Amino acid sequence: MVIAVDGPAASGKGTIARALARHFGLPHMDTGLLYRAVALNLWRWGGDPASEFEALRATHELNLDPSDQELRSEPVSKIASAVSAYPSVRAALLERQQDFAGQPGGAVLDGRDIGTVIAPDAEVKLFVTASAEVRAVRRQKELDGRGMHVRFEDVLADIHARDERDSSRDAAPLREAADALHLDTSELDVDEAISAAIRLVEEKLAKA
Repeated sequence: MVIAVDGPAASGKGTIARALARHFGLPHMDTGLLYRAVALNLWRWGGDPASEFEALRATHELNLDPSDQELRSEPVSKIASAVSAYPSVRAALLERQQDFAGQPGGAVLDGRDIGTVIAPDAEVKLFVTASAEVRAVRRQKELDGRGMHVRFEDVLADIHARDERDSSRDAAPLREAADALHLDTSELDVDEAISAAIRLVEEKLAKA
């Protein structure tokens, strides 16, 4: 069984995907970390995020260490958002993601294009979203927790900019699959969002 979880930044899709993986006993991949790993390579090399050629080079010999705190740093986050728009970078990472989805027993993957590109035949597809304002509040709390104190207005502007880049890029834009289950977490806390996601998945499986 493959569960695809898509949605915009700070919608809660990662938290939900990890919880679904635990609940159903499936391996989980945060595909966004792949793009962050590329961004981290590029950043450490002093490469130019505006160069698709250099971004593609950064996909070579990719070493993904989820415990590396720099993966979640703000500079790397911004570079990842930029390089993920390059078709060659997305193509270079496609096989790795599809191999993960195709492993025996299935998997849970979260990202921006799982249900539309990576695993279009997934048994269950979730599209997790929330209002931009709610997502900005969540993102600000996350940054504050890391000791990065930023203005809400700046975080909200960044959320809007990321949404625009993700939805308007030519290669695998963020969009809700036609057969995806829609989950708006704007009015839900973490436990409520997870419970709602599990319920949606179980209902979908029961109908299948």
